[in-house]
Amino acid sequence: MSRPCPCTSKLTYDRCCQPFIDGKKAAETAAMLMRSRFCAYALGKVDYLLKTTAESERAKLNRDELIHYCRTIRCVSLKILSAELGGPGDETGTVKFHASLQVQGKRQLHSELSRFVREAGAWVYVDGDTN
Repeated sequence: MSRPCPCTSKLTYDRCCQPFIDGKKAAETAAMLMRSRFCAYALGKVDYLLKTTAESERAKLNRDELIHYCRTIRCVSLKILSAELGGPGDETGTVKFHASLQVQGKRQLHSELSRFVREAGAWVYVDGDTN
């Protein structure tokens, strides 16, 4: 049996986010992609974070900085508050969420309204409005 999924879905990692992160399945919804990206941050799966970022935004990311960031935070929990569009038949969508993080031993709440689009049929993260 697999461990609990870091996205706090109450499913095990192998039945939740692992198939997306391992490239065995594509996220059917923007919310599923949001969960798997939270999980990728928790597990330091930087290649997945880069792959699931919109091509127009990917050049702005620095792989080494992402690795460092993932090592300095602890992802405690994720709560999806709402999702607008972002379904199997949509081309765009938004997901509003709260992520509880621990940074340098202090708990922080990261709130974001994230924007997602499809590129070559797959959901990718574009950007978001935070706190």
